[in-house]
Amino acid sequence: MKGALLTGALPALRRSLLLAALWLLALGTAASAQALTDLPTARGLPLTVQVGVAFVDVSAFSENTGLFTATVDVRLRWQDSRLASPPAEAGAPPRIWRDAEADARLAEIWSPGVALTNLKDEPTYQARGLRIFADGTVELMSRTSGDFSTPVDVGRFPFDHQQLEISLATRQSTTHAVVLAYDQDDLDFSQAAATVSLDGWETGFVTLASKPLSGWYNASHARVVAGLEVQRRVGLAVAAIFIPLLASLLIPMLALWLNRIDDGVFQIETFELVNLIVGGLFAVIALNFTIYSSYTALASSNNSVNQLFALNYATLGISLLVNILFYRFQVFERLFGRLVQAEIYRFLMWAIPVIVFTLALSFIFTALA
Repeated sequence: MKGALLTGALPALRRSLLLAALWLLALGTAASAQALTDLPTARGLPLTVQVGVAFVDVSAFSENTGLFTATVDVRLRWQDSRLASPPAEAGAPPRIWRDAEADARLAEIWSPGVALTNLKDEPTYQARGLRIFADGTVELMSRTSGDFSTPVDVGRFPFDHQQLEISLATRQSTTHAVVLAYDQDDLDFSQAAATVSLDGWETGFVTLASKPLSGWYNASHARVVAGLEVQRRVGLAVAAIFIPLLASLLIPMLALWLNRIDDGVFQIETFELVNLIVGGLFAVIALNFTIYSSYTALASSNNSVNQLFALNYATLGISLLVNILFYRFQVFERLFGRLVQAEIYRFLMWAIPVIVFTLALSFIFTALA
């Protein structure tokens, strides 16, 4: 009877042991899966993530809004020994996932969570590719199209250089856990495609710079900024802005030069020259409105255009003052006599133009330097 009971209990014991083994296997698998999503610490902390940024296309840039439209490739590389292949597969090619498959695989492993911090709104296009090499090296490639914000400095307009920046940061981890770095291979990758062209600008090299972000409680987050240098083509700006601004300086000069003095007496009535000055004032105001409507960024910075406008207004004021003091009220004749007034007038006829055009050229050459 005891033997029969023992024989009947064996299947139940086997089932219990099998269920326990399956439960332990499932628990181990879950623990292994959970471990793969944790930060790799086999090589110590902080974990280094290599960053490279390539500009595939740049279709628009507005210095007025500080936005540019571009397509960029971002390459991230890091080491995770948990993903290494067995030694027997050391020379095997990398495993590759694309798009949805890459997203699914990324959900199963740890990734640095690097974000494009200066991307405005949602990207118009985004694709991913993932490669895991036999030694555990992980390479994540992302292509993103959209509008990006970038700082603009027009202090040297129209001879200015701008940096079209792509900002990459790890907001999920501090620099104690993850750092972003780049080496020569990343610099070689970070280039503008040969087909990149931008109306009104010449494209140059791509630079990488480490600029950590400040976080809470004195923590910092790793950030790398990639910048594509662009230089403005000055031809259009010179023709549309500087030639009219320099030409408008001739209006107050004409108000001085058109009059003449014979035997200490001015030959042209004051109101005729004042009409010329007032017309010049309206011309400068119209030019001011036209330029700032097209280049709104110029109005809020110190640049050669603002300086030339200020010089135009100052020269118009000086010309009006000369007309009133000399031609209308003849103040210097009453104070010092006709001879002194004539000599002062002749001095001003060449001194004012020399000073004005020297200042104008100095503003332009300062921007050019």
